[in-house]
Amino acid sequence: MAHDVTAVNVMTGEITKRNYTAEEVAENAKNAPTVEMKMARIRQRRDTLLHETDWWSLADSPEMSDAQKNYRQALRDLPASVDADNPVYPEKP
Repeated sequence: MAHDVTAVNVMTGEITKRNYTAEEVAENAKNAPTVEMKMARIRQRRDTLLHETDWWSLADSPEMSDAQKNYRQALRDLPASVDADNPVYPEKP
């Protein structure tokens, strides 16, 4: 029998398994992240990845390689070309 919820009684160690109720399914669906929320998370991660490479463009750093430039450009282009449910980030050189 398939189940969605597993509960453990901490006093006895008894494990109980059950399916979600219709009300729980509806509540979970209501609280699912929206596309806007998913895109905000994607942009936040993208911004962090860009921030980690900002030093590549400092005046006292060596000139950026083409791979580094392409990586940063791919990150900047990411929000326009990403699937909100399955984001794929470019690989850092």
